[in-house]
Amino acid sequence: MASNGLVRTRDNVIAGVCGGLARRFGLSPFLVRLLFVISCVLPGPQVVIYLALWIMIPQEF
Repeated sequence: MASNGLVRTRDNVIAGVCGGLARRFGLSPFLVRLLFVISCVLPGPQVVIYLALWIMIPQEF
């Protein structure tokens, strides 16, 4: 695994996408998950983007 690569984390709540994004950008996983949940009340394709990232980002080993 590359140290700067984007991977889904194993300490996942749903699929590890938010945890992987948090690790990649040096943020708190809780903060990224909270921002995602808050963004879901806004109109937009958040869930579709999450599902696409779930498919495209590899799981860490």
